[in-house]
Amino acid sequence: MIPSRNSYQTGRLTAAPHLPTLETTSKTGLHPLGLDPDKDGLLYVPLGYDPALPAALAVLYHGSGGNPEQGQWLLQQYADAANLILLAPASRKYTWDVIVSDSFGPDAWYTDQALAHVFSHYAIDPGKIAVGGFSDGASYALCMGLTNGDLFTHVIAFSPGFGFSREKTGQAAVFLSHGQQDPILPIDPCSRKVYRELKDLGLEVNYLEFEGEHEIPGPVSAAAVEWFLGKKIG
Repeated sequence: MIPSRNSYQTGRLTAAPHLPTLETTSKTGLHPLGLDPDKDGLLYVPLGYDPALPAALAVLYHGSGGNPEQGQWLLQQYADAANLILLAPASRKYTWDVIVSDSFGPDAWYTDQALAHVFSHYAIDPGKIAVGGFSDGASYALCMGLTNGDLFTHVIAFSPGFGFSREKTGQAAVFLSHGQQDPILPIDPCSRKVYRELKDLGLEVNYLEFEGEHEIPGPVSAAAVEWFLGKKIG
């Protein structure tokens, strides 16, 4: 039972992985979650998904003004080879709740609904559950990962602006990347500052700077997936 929207002010989620209780039929590939007629998310299930082989899961948040397709784009090219299910929510407004209003709420609530849906339909490896994103989505992923480190084992933050928690729980490991010439979110007050803050919290941080701007080069996204899964892809 998912609590009401008013229960998410600190961003704490209630969904947890368990043995699937609902039939998946043959819903592999990309499809809408069917949880919201106006601002729904997308789910990508690898084409070779087998319930007997629990999949890794990554929740992926798009950047400001983006959409779930952009969230999926972050890692979808690796999903089939990596047995990786991708869940990409849509922000309720132009970007994520804590950035719009300085408070968690409707986006945390939707994320919890979406996770409950995935856990009910698909076998998920509880040791491989990541939350990630790009730009504003990376900032939100850091916030959610710091807050829910008992659920998310890994955080993948591509070019974030910040990360904080009102109720820190657990010790999620973090992959942090940023372009040294980023004109949108300059690296010094953003990822370099975030890196220092995460290390002060005692978190494991894989920090990668690269020659580039506000972007995710292919080798960077590949490195993030291989770090998350602990194995080479392709």
